[in-house]
Amino acid sequence: MSFFKKTRSWYGRYERPISSLSLVLGFAFDALTLKRVDTLWEIFWILSHLVIVGLFIVLIHTKESEIGDEKNPSKVHFWYVNILQFFFGGLPSTYLVFYFRSSDIFATWPFVLLLALAFIANESLKRHYVRFSFQISLFFLSIYSFAIFLVPVILHKIGTQIFLLSGAISLAIIILFILILRYFIKDEFKESKRMISLLILGIFIIINLLYFTNLIPPIPLSLKEGNVYHSIQKNQEGNYNISFEKNGWKEYFKLYRDFNKIPGTAVYAYSAVFSPQNLNLTILHEWQYYNKTQKKWITSNVVRLPVVGGRDGGFRTYSIKSNLSSGRWRVNVKTELGQIIGRIRFNVLLSEIEPMLTSGVKN
Repeated sequence: MSFFKKTRSWYGRYERPISSLSLVLGFAFDALTLKRVDTLWEIFWILSHLVIVGLFIVLIHTKESEIGDEKNPSKVHFWYVNILQFFFGGLPSTYLVFYFRSSDIFATWPFVLLLALAFIANESLKRHYVRFSFQISLFFLSIYSFAIFLVPVILHKIGTQIFLLSGAISLAIIILFILILRYFIKDEFKESKRMISLLILGIFIIINLLYFTNLIPPIPLSLKEGNVYHSIQKNQEGNYNISFEKNGWKEYFKLYRDFNKIPGTAVYAYSAVFSPQNLNLTILHEWQYYNKTQKKWITSNVVRLPVVGGRDGGFRTYSIKSNLSSGRWRVNVKTELGQIIGRIRFNVLLSEIEPMLTSGVKN
């Protein structure tokens, strides 16, 4: 038996664990290597995946295959399905990394969950790859997710009109792709036409509902860093001198970190928001406290702050607030449309004793 046949046989035997491991390693690779949504490498990475996925959808459906071919390593159809799964898996993996970084998971979990389900479905529903409607619907979701952040990067704008344009472009691309496929596989397309239309329409409606209820992360924006400090001063080098409490490693596992405040002193909310090159905008720092009696968050005040795009570590800015009461507070870092870029959470503890502070510099 040749080396190729042995390898093919071995892969067919251990295909499931290999596939699962590659999925996890691929996600870890994306998390470590994909940094900015506006760089040529990241755009090329996603675009190449989309092109390959489209190509193998065409190959799978334009070449006849026998029943069971997708389970038989000796058949070319088996490899088409596996290659399609591999590159399909790379798309939601990449989107999960970008969208997860772009906002507070507690604010936009429905959309992140949608991408996570697509990521999981790529593995657990592998045999569905021979089903035309499943492939097209997942392909449309991948194109739409890409357009949502690519169009703002190209046009240097964000907003409702840009989002609607992203949707229109995505629909145009998937319709063109379907027309090309229909030319080659008229019979199969007739059988799946209704299901494909319903799935695409459903995905389009869901994503729009998530957007207009502010449940889609405002990608390509992302909160690189956010925290509260006892003081912030800009130095001659253009960096920020800060003073803060060192409360030990346990603080990193608290959702609301303790902030010891002396009456009469201010709290400084610092944020570093990444925006692509030439995409300048205004963000909001929305200061809120939790009212235990009413059991809801109450907005205390809102501060408008400028953000200039292009800085790797995010554009640094801060807002100041005095006379904070004890209890839970948060600063919502938002777009002017109300989309949550990130949240800074802390628990105010009023004290008559000045806490021990440490100095640092934000470069």
